[in-house]
Amino acid sequence: MTVEGKTIYHAGDTDYIPEMRELGKVDVALLPIGVTFTTNIQEAVEAAIAIKPRVAIPMHRLKADPEEFKDKVEARSDIKVVSLKIGELYHLKT
Repeated sequence: MTVEGKTIYHAGDTDYIPEMRELGKVDVALLPIGVTFTTNIQEAVEAAIAIKPRVAIPMHRLKADPEEFKDKVEARSDIKVVSLKIGELYHLKT
């Protein structure tokens, strides 16, 4: 989805698929990191690397450590990982 010139990708409940590499320019990617029937942390890291967003926000994370996701993504890329608390907002700067 594109809002005010920013492209947001919401992965929903999905697994990593190679076609994620073909999404084009993504400013923010919301990626599941660890619930049943979605990507685990390592698969979510691979998804983030494939998508190459400016910002990755882990979601569906009740059973996973968002800091582990952040450490792994940031060690392999220049993607900024933002872990939000329930109800917290994130404002993407230009």
